[in-house]
Amino acid sequence: MERPFLLSDSLMCMDPLRVGEQLAVLDKYMDCHHADVMDGHFCPNLMLGTDFIKAVCCAARKPVDVHLMTERPQDWIEVFADAGAAMISVHAETIQRGAFRLFREIRERGCKVGLVLNPFTPFDAAQCVIDEIDRLTVMTVDPGYAGQPLIPQTVKKIRQAADFKRRTGARFEIQIDGCCNKNTYALYRGAGAEMLVMGSGLFGLSKDLETAVSMALEQQQEAIIDEK
Repeated sequence: MERPFLLSDSLMCMDPLRVGEQLAVLDKYMDCHHADVMDGHFCPNLMLGTDFIKAVCCAARKPVDVHLMTERPQDWIEVFADAGAAMISVHAETIQRGAFRLFREIRERGCKVGLVLNPFTPFDAAQCVIDEIDRLTVMTVDPGYAGQPLIPQTVKKIRQAADFKRRTGARFEIQIDGCCNKNTYALYRGAGAEMLVMGSGLFGLSKDLETAVSMALEQQQEAIIDEK
C-alpha cells in the first residue's frame, strides 16, 4: 500500500497510563516520535518533561524529534541531546539573534536540525537558513494544544515551501504540525506536505491504538484515491 506521508506521532497525545504499551505500537508504524516541550511562556501550556523524553528515547526503536516551544531554546539543546534526541526542532520566532550558532551546537551534539514556523510567521523567515536544516515544520494551528481547527492561511505556506524545494533542490523535509486528520490529508498532500505529526487525528480515532493507526492509514489511502 502506498503511503502518502511519512508519519510522526505526537507523544503529548498518548494515554499517560499506557505509555509503554502505546509506544510499542507506534514503533511499528511511525517513522519517528514527536516530543513537544512547552515552557508555559512561548505558548500557554506545559509539556513534556525531560525525564519522560529520556525514557522514551531509551525505549523507542524510532528516532525522537524534540520540538522546543520555549522562549530560550539554547537552554535545552544539551539537555535533550544528552537525553537521546535524534533531532531538535526550534522555532524561527525565538532564534533570530543566534540561529547559526544554535544550529551548529545542535549538530555538534549529534542531532539533526529542525526549524518550526508558527502560523503568523511567513515562509520567507526560513529562507536564509534553509540550507542549514533537515526538516521544516509548518504549524497549521497556534502552538499549545491538540485538537485545534486548521488555520486556512497556513496552507499557502506549505505550497511555498514545496515550490521552493522543487525549484532549488533543497533537501529539507516538509512536515505539518496541526489538524492532521481525514479532513485535511488531501489538502496537505496537494500542497506538498511530506510528513505529518499525528495527534488527536490519530489518538482520537479509537482507544485501541492498533485500530486507530489502521483507521488513520486507511483514511490517508482514501485521500490518495479521492485526489486521483
